[in-house]
This record gives sequence, C-alpha cells and structure tokens, in this order.
Amino acid sequence: MAITIKFGQTPFSKAAKLASITTVATLALGLTACGGQKEDTAADTTDGAAASAEGQNIELLNVSYDVARDFYKDYNPMFVKHYQELHPGAKISVNQSHGGSSKQALSVANGLQADVATMNQGSDIELLQKKGLVADDWTDAFPDYSVPFTSTIVFLVRKDNPKGIQGWDDLTKPGVEIVMANPKVTGNGRYAFLGAYGYGLHTFNKDEDKTKAYVRDLLKNVKVYENGGRAATTTFVQRNIGDVLITFENESNLAATQFGKGQVDIVYPDYSIKSESPVAVVNGVTDKKGTTEAATEYLKYLWSDEAQQLAADLYLRPSVQSVLDANSDKLPPVDTFRPNDVFGTWDEIMGTYFSDGGVFDQLAINAPK
Repeated sequence: MAITIKFGQTPFSKAAKLASITTVATLALGLTACGGQKEDTAADTTDGAAASAEGQNIELLNVSYDVARDFYKDYNPMFVKHYQELHPGAKISVNQSHGGSSKQALSVANGLQADVATMNQGSDIELLQKKGLVADDWTDAFPDYSVPFTSTIVFLVRKDNPKGIQGWDDLTKPGVEIVMANPKVTGNGRYAFLGAYGYGLHTFNKDEDKTKAYVRDLLKNVKVYENGGRAATTTFVQRNIGDVLITFENESNLAATQFGKGQVDIVYPDYSIKSESPVAVVNGVTDKKGTTEAATEYLKYLWSDEAQQLAADLYLRPSVQSVLDANSDKLPPVDTFRPNDVFGTWDEIMGTYFSDGGVFDQLAINAPK
C-alpha cells in the first residue's frame, strides 16, 4: 500500500513517521512568483577568511542541478570551515550555478568553467567525460561510484489528497492534472518518466505494449512540463496549477515542510525509481586553474558524517548506510529500481527514450521540444 504523508497531522504509516521532521535546516529558496521559468545561474558565494600561506585565493565553481541548491547552500560554508581547519590561513570561496541538470552539463561542455559537476544523472557526467573534461575513471574517484546521496520519485498532492492519488495507476484517471519537469532537458523529468515506465514494466510483466499504453494515458494528463525541478514545484505550489506534482522525494518534503507547508501532502508509491546524484571533478578546468586538489577535497567531504547528515536533514538519502539507518523516521524504506538495471546504460536510455523521435516523443501528447 502506498504511504501518504499528511503534514501537520499524524502520518498513516509506522514506516513513515515523518512528523518529527522539524529538524530541516532553514532554507532560502528564492522561488519566483512567475514560476521559476528562468534557470538560476547566479553565483552564490561562500567566502573563506584570511589569505592562504601561499598567498593563493582559491575560488571553486560548482555547476549543479536545479533542486540541489538547498543542500549546497548549507554545505558550502560547512566545507569552507572544514577546509580552513585543514589549511590554516587559507582563503577559499565556492560559487554555485543551478539549472536543469542536462542543460548545466551542456553549459560546462560548451565552456562554463566549472571546477566540479554535481548532477542528478550519470549521462550528464558522461557527456563531460566524452568531451575530455572529466577523467575516464571518474566513478572510481569517490565511494559508492561517486554518488554521495540518492533520492526517489514520489507524488506531491493537494492537502488531504482530494483526487485520491495513491499510486502510479491513479495518475491516468480522467480529470487528474499532472505537473512535471521536462524529460527532454532535465534529470528530474527523466526520472519521473522512467519511474512511470519502469512501474508499467513491473506491473505488466515486461509487456512493452501494455506499458506504452499506460504511459501514454499518464502523459495525456500532463498539464505543464517545466524547465527544471524547482520551476515545476513553483508552478504547482505557488501558481496552484495541477493536482499532482511528480518529483524527487527531497523536493516534495521541502515543499511540504517549508514553502508549501499546510497546502500539500506526499504520497509514496509502492514501487518507484532510484535517482542517483553523481559528482566529478572537471579536470579539464581544474588542471589549468590549479584547483584540482581543492576541488577533490570539496567532493570528498560529501561523504563526511556531517555532510551526510545534512543530506538526510534535507531528505536526500545518504549513501553512508549508518547515517541512512539513523534517519529512517524521515526516509522510510521504499521498493526502488535502478534505471540502468532496467533500461541499460545512460547512452542507451538517452538514445531510446529521450532523443528526438524517441519513446517519450512517441508517447507524449504535445511533447515539449
């Protein structure tokens, strides 16, 4: 049975004791009244203190995906403090750029001088690898195949769930209006689409025809495809468009406990997709700037207990098992599948499902370009 989280009330399931999730760090979300149509590429800077012993002023740029801004807003000063403790007298600053994951990766491939890439889809790092900007062995550079935390796809619904959304099947009901990110340009949207498709294969015993019919019916109900995960949340919560938002677990929880508090509930489907957020040093940039060591330390610290707990506080699922276990009250167990185990490599996924004329374009009504 799907888990429904009604915020401000006692949850329905013991496995989902999320009423205690008041420990979330205060967020500065920067949502725009117009629906977040423009990607946020403005740099948020966290400065270090004194000049380094070598007189060097280290400045890193982290190019990241849309809904990761809340994590890195708090992580950056945490890392700066850690770095300065290891390097007394050092001065380091971290700038942020956020937008749709694949658009961000393309910007780096086209010359944006990122020191690190922190994306929500392996293909975005692989693109940079193919461009010679990221090392071929990038998955071995850090633990857990360079994935510090994961998430999953859930449903954000209006308070008290007036449309009775309990699982993927309910998203095909007549009259249900869906908001989601655009699968053509965002990892958030791709995970949502693949989550639905994977559910269909799971439910219909790998019958492709039945699965495609199911996904086509679901996509008929999509009211808005947004350009990023945060823009989709803004459209759903602030502009009050749609009955259900298909998005990441962490984004849903932040909406339910912060900027949409009292307006929405979360529904956990019985079966969903695991989203992985890989990270990599952009050596093609850092080797020229001389920031490779600092960039490596920046990413390595993501596996510290402090950073892993921050991830859990913001409803990202830590890759360090002990930290994940300690936060099971707000991150209930979910039966998930890895997209690569079901659909193949990301190259295969992108070519089959999201290229022009691919499966998504074939199934979607009024598919975004």
